[in-house]
Amino acid sequence: MKKKDCFYLGKIVKPFSFKGEVLIKLDTDEPELYENIDAVFIEVKGNLIPFFIEHSKLHKSDLLRVKLEDIENEDDVNSLLKCDLYLPLSVLPKLNDNQFYFHEVIGFEVIDSIKGLVGNITYINDNTTQTLFVIENNHKEILIPINDDIIDSVHKLDKKIYITAPEGLIDLYLNE
Repeated sequence: MKKKDCFYLGKIVKPFSFKGEVLIKLDTDEPELYENIDAVFIEVKGNLIPFFIEHSKLHKSDLLRVKLEDIENEDDVNSLLKCDLYLPLSVLPKLNDNQFYFHEVIGFEVIDSIKGLVGNITYINDNTTQTLFVIENNHKEILIPINDDIIDSVHKLDKKIYITAPEGLIDLYLNE
């Protein structure tokens, strides 16, 4: 399995018991969707390694307590601490028309109701309090909040997102 065919699920953050259990910090708004998964891919030294799950249980809302097959002790767990976990894109739940996964909209055109074509989404910045579209426009970077009040519609087949940006926001970036 290649990383491009997967989505980031979370990270192993700490051991849970001396029996080889780990706590996984899930990167999702709906952790309960992943409570009964059978297997995960763990990135170890740049390679995605499949691991089967013996059992799992939600722990304190966004943590998943997991017992991985063949991980029996603290040394085994310590070798996996801070490793990222992935699942195949095929297991992502289907979304409604105006909803999207971040990886889906990279390259989409953003069209504002007033300004017209803003540019193409180069990535999603979710390392800030407000998640942002990062849009390329003639070698300038434009940041638009991902917010239901701003996004008018998403056209996945056409690869376009229609927005109504707050007045003056786009001009801040273009008039620098």
